[in-house]
Amino acid sequence: MTDDLAEAFRYCARLTATHGRTYHLASRLLPPDRRAGVHALYGFARTVDDIVDVTAVDDPETASRQVDTVRTRLHAALGGDPGPADEVGLVVRAAADTIGRYRIPLAYFDAFVRSMRMDIPGTAEFRDRYRDMAELQEYMYGSAAVIGLQLLPVFGVDDPDRAAPYAAALGTAFQLTNFVRDVGEDLARGRIYLPADGWSAFGVDDELLAECRRTGTPDRRVRRALAHFVALARADYRRAEPGLALLPDRVRPGIRAAFVLYGRILDEVEDHGYRVFDRRVVVPRRRRVAVLLTQLASRR
Repeated sequence: MTDDLAEAFRYCARLTATHGRTYHLASRLLPPDRRAGVHALYGFARTVDDIVDVTAVDDPETASRQVDTVRTRLHAALGGDPGPADEVGLVVRAAADTIGRYRIPLAYFDAFVRSMRMDIPGTAEFRDRYRDMAELQEYMYGSAAVIGLQLLPVFGVDDPDRAAPYAAALGTAFQLTNFVRDVGEDLARGRIYLPADGWSAFGVDDELLAECRRTGTPDRRVRRALAHFVALARADYRRAEPGLALLPDRVRPGIRAAFVLYGRILDEVEDHGYRVFDRRVVVPRRRRVAVLLTQLASRR
């Protein structure tokens, strides 16, 4: 491995440790070579996601160009030209090496970029609201399901086609968990990801959500709607769980740790009375460590 490539993987590892606490804890249970591949995939996704979350707020046109630039540079890196070793260059170097090493379909990364463009005002793909779960599922395929599909070759799964539906369901479960947890933060950015028909079924409209955001207190109707979305996420976890048995022994504890930890976020949301407007619900560190130690013990 060249010095530049080694630095690229170190950079992606730092991104994962800094921004993806649950993800990083789970990845620590993986063998070192496969852990590096996971960090590279996270680094690529995080880089694009940060452009959308930060730049697109004030300058969507620049954000659109930057997202397209990351995609273009990834394609170039796969052709042997990663460009300068800036932050994007480091991420695409590590991602390109991982894609080539594990033969991950490039279409998964293009689908991810398309979903990210759905978050940027002014693009042809932009959606400011999702009317129903079918529309949201279209978004989540690229933003979440393909993440699970990308990981299957890195994990060394014997039958990726058989495992694919479970991996996609787990990615969607994680994303729905994020959407429930981040309702308040997303509202502050002018976004509502959870679909309109799910809110309206419980009598919740944009004005009521805005009032809950202002007061920090969820209305009874909002709590009922959030309980509905929590149930949808848990249904995806149930659909995904049989796929854990298809994972190699060496990686199963890490993914099960992520499976358990993300599910615990939903428990925390419920335990805090669906207070997602004035705080970011997290799983306490002692519980995260306990899950990690339990999964480590299961490898023995």
